[in-house]
Amino acid sequence: MANIKRKQPLKGQIRTVWTRLRPKEKAILERAFFHVQSVPYKVSLRWLFYRLYQEGYYSKDAYSRFALLLSRARHTLFQEWRPDTLEDETRRVISRTGGYENPEQATDGIVENILSAADIPIDHFYYQKNYLELWFEAKAMIGQFEYFTREIDLVPMGGTASIPFKWELAQRLNKKAERYGKNIVILYFGDEDESGHKIKETIELDVRSWTKTNFDLVWCGLTKDQVRKYKIPISIKGKGYQWESLSHEAAGEIIGAAVERYIDLALIDEVETEAMKFAQNWRERLEAIVNKLIER
Repeated sequence: MANIKRKQPLKGQIRTVWTRLRPKEKAILERAFFHVQSVPYKVSLRWLFYRLYQEGYYSKDAYSRFALLLSRARHTLFQEWRPDTLEDETRRVISRTGGYENPEQATDGIVENILSAADIPIDHFYYQKNYLELWFEAKAMIGQFEYFTREIDLVPMGGTASIPFKWELAQRLNKKAERYGKNIVILYFGDEDESGHKIKETIELDVRSWTKTNFDLVWCGLTKDQVRKYKIPISIKGKGYQWESLSHEAAGEIIGAAVERYIDLALIDEVETEAMKFAQNWRERLEAIVNKLIER
């Protein structure tokens, strides 16, 4: 195999690249990083572009140019930009390694694992009027939905769902119906365009045909009324409107209002408080027993 010499990214070379930046590009990077820091979760490149697009920094056909600028910023560690600053929209690492270094270290872990067994959560859905889930098209916005909800299962679609995944959802709903014995409501969030509605319709059609469980699937956003209310610009493809166009605050309002229509949020706090009291009592009892075993 031929020896290939790779050029090393020297600091001097990085500085040379960035001295060529125009003032406008530096201003864009600063404004983009402001938006990154404005929310308590990682955001996608597309979400970030829509923030700048709405503020007039870019036209809708400039996404590729913006992506290149952000790529350079992260590759060269420009100012506070890092390779992991943004959320990956499609990929994840499957971790299959890990463990303790030696038995002595594992002893402490065993103790904590035993005590953590007392932290048994109590499911608030046994006491709710409805069982609720959130399904959403924008897989890259998982952090956003996690931030604005709690103790509710989230199902990111990432566009058109595969046949095996839709089958899994159908069988999953059967189990949920058997477990809770109450009305099942699915809140759906997707793009306000032909493709977004088609994705939802296809998922619903297949899931309904493969499950014996009745459920309500409610389109919660984007809607045309929300597009007008939040002044959402047309998508960069020139057709329809993207969920990622929503600001952090607007997304929170839409998600929160939809969830509150179907479940009692105060019940979550009540059940959580009871679970904590239960866990604390058992942790104290288990800790006393485990400490005696260790002393032997």
